[in-house]
Amino acid sequence: MNAPGAIVVGGGLGGLWASLRLAEAGFPVRLFSLFEVKRSHSVCAQGGINAVLDTKGERDSIEQHILDTIKGGEYLANQPPIKSLCEQAPGLIRTFARMGVTFSRTPEGGLDLRLFGGVKHRRTCFAGASTGQQLLYGVDQQVRRLESQGRVEKFEWWEFLSLLIDADGRCRGILAMDLRSLEVRAFPAETVVLASGGFGQLYAPKTTTSTNSTGAAASRVYQQGAWFANGEFFQFHPTAMLGHDKTRLMSEAARGEGGRVWVPRDPGDRRDPTRIPERERFYFLEEFFPAYGNTVARDEASRAIWRVTRELGLGIGGGDRVYLDLTHLDRRFVATRLGAILEIYRKFAGSDPLDTPMEIFPAAHYGMGGLWVDFERDADGGMRPGSARNHATNIPGLYACGECDYAYHGANRLGANSLLSASFSGRVAGEAAANYLRGLDPARPALAETVIAAERRRQEAINQRLLSADGEENPYTLHQALGALMTERVGVVRDNAGLEQALDELDRLEARLAQVGLGESSRWANQTLVFTRQLADMIVLAKAVAASALARDECRGAHHKPAFELPIPEGSFPGDPEFEDYRARWRENNTRWLKTTLAEYAALRPRIHYQAVDLSVCPPSEPRDYR
Repeated sequence: MNAPGAIVVGGGLGGLWASLRLAEAGFPVRLFSLFEVKRSHSVCAQGGINAVLDTKGERDSIEQHILDTIKGGEYLANQPPIKSLCEQAPGLIRTFARMGVTFSRTPEGGLDLRLFGGVKHRRTCFAGASTGQQLLYGVDQQVRRLESQGRVEKFEWWEFLSLLIDADGRCRGILAMDLRSLEVRAFPAETVVLASGGFGQLYAPKTTTSTNSTGAAASRVYQQGAWFANGEFFQFHPTAMLGHDKTRLMSEAARGEGGRVWVPRDPGDRRDPTRIPERERFYFLEEFFPAYGNTVARDEASRAIWRVTRELGLGIGGGDRVYLDLTHLDRRFVATRLGAILEIYRKFAGSDPLDTPMEIFPAAHYGMGGLWVDFERDADGGMRPGSARNHATNIPGLYACGECDYAYHGANRLGANSLLSASFSGRVAGEAAANYLRGLDPARPALAETVIAAERRRQEAINQRLLSADGEENPYTLHQALGALMTERVGVVRDNAGLEQALDELDRLEARLAQVGLGESSRWANQTLVFTRQLADMIVLAKAVAASALARDECRGAHHKPAFELPIPEGSFPGDPEFEDYRARWRENNTRWLKTTLAEYAALRPRIHYQAVDLSVCPPSEPRDYR
């Protein structure tokens, strides 16, 4: 028989790498994307991609990259995948370079490196401030080569609706909808790799993510039985530009290249920031975290901004704003290294960051949580190369990679590890799916036509119901309500009463959505229909996030409940009785909470249970201390 086919959902770095590896292994690939592949959200990543190359002679090491990633994630990620991620990062960078990616280089021609948050060594490769775009275009060219040979077929402007699952519970393909004609079609396949990105639109408009980052695809497979892991850990990027329509990311590279975050010491100071002398400025990150200063990890930086503005009332003009200042740096240096973000700020704020400090505030940026995926550990303590278990979900035949999986970041993602994990996980998932296909029984029966017909009828019925709905609720208004709710109740700082209220309000939003009216019944390119379907799945996913946050009574990484905080006693250091008591309580807390949260879909509220974390590389011994 012909080689069994594979389907990849998502055309970002994860999906392209998975497609590349599957096609190179000899399997025909159909690649589905909501839009042209080159518009995938990976292009928005600005600052860089991590790998230990040590071209600056700082004695950086792969072991240190592993430790930084493990500790930055508060020990909550399984460690064998992290070990392999960091070990293979230098080779991945060299592969990108051979693909033609235009990395920034030193005058001598070597790969340049910059500093990113949560680390003390420069290990971030970059292409100006548009690194994600350059990486995506490099891999896309390789996929296009295979496409020209008939080994990859792209379905752009198609949306994933659901999995086709046989009587044995195996994934055997997908149902997808043509976003132009609204045709619903079945695409049988023997394996599916989901690389559909993140779910930042749960927090819109106060999110840096694309309007297509709804998490709907992940929510749909979650509703079909896939586990959703660590949903409570959502990173708020500390330096986002404020805007009426959305917030726009001002890359962490701005801090890594010497940018400083501050507010006036006098909250009533209305002077132009360039006229406020140094002694009257509060460089709070440098004072709160002297060991790291402005390059402290994102979760700490975001909470520090929250504290300064919301608790101390020191925000610019008394509001939710602080300064990110580049004006003290060499203008030519900044323009060369950060040109892309400078142009974004000039366009949408109307001022030049080279002349006056930018105004920024934390915004929802990246979900560390996602679909649960497996791995197989090898004798060296990393992931066994090529194992069919790597990046497999709990639904046989379904794999997940990129931002829609949970595997590499634990409770908090270090900057510039996202492009690395997206690329690496896509490559691993493609290789694992290829070996899964090789292990299938050649005599397996085809997927029953009754299964395909039943699922198609179900999906078409949803479309028909929405097209004929004449309720009074507007889906876009409901989305605004969802974003406001999640930002306020499941945001930078949380408490159990607010999370209970969030779950109750999500139930009410779900009920209101049942009374929706689209305002149009067109069967051609009906964007309101598409969005309303996505919104229903976003509300379901928001329940998993809120329920996971409610269940975890601790502070860890991006999940912060002050009622359960274990603060380091002020002025104490290792050896002091106060610090040793704190260390003992930290270890006791780890015994209880150092576990992966798993959410299983249920009609009313998700079922939450826990799974032990693999700590075989670096067991936790010391609390993270950014002082």
